[in-house]
Amino acid sequence: MTVDAAPPERQRIAAYALLTRDGEVLLTQMSSRTRIEGRWTLPGGGIDHGEDPRDALRREVYEETGLHIAPGRVKDVHATHFVGARHDGVVENYHGIHLIFDATIEEDSTDVEPHVVEKNGSTAIAAWVPVTKAVGLELLSAARHALGLLEEEEQ
Repeated sequence: MTVDAAPPERQRIAAYALLTRDGEVLLTQMSSRTRIEGRWTLPGGGIDHGEDPRDALRREVYEETGLHIAPGRVKDVHATHFVGARHDGVVENYHGIHLIFDATIEEDSTDVEPHVVEKNGSTAIAAWVPVTKAVGLELLSAARHALGLLEEEEQ
């Protein structure tokens, strides 16, 4: 009798910015370099070992949108957990922890159109999207959660 080994565990902690303006939210679309091409999420990403979450947020948002931001308070924490195949086919036990920050655009970026700075990365597009349209997009769970927080604020 053979015993299957448990899939390797992987935990990823990431920081995301919830940036809004005039009924729009800033979103990024995943590139073909990911297993989730075409899906939308908030700008942000993984926190490197030893990196301050707010520094990670500034770095990731700039790489994905070309905008300089000022992180505010942590708005909420969201988590996801699943066992499944990664982009390379390896099955893993994945746990993602998402810090969702309120953030504002720095003055030097107020007139900058969002654009992807990091080439050949995980982001294909950065764009301001009307919140009413964003809720109908194929969103990653952290983005869907964050849009739900916006809806709660309006009530």
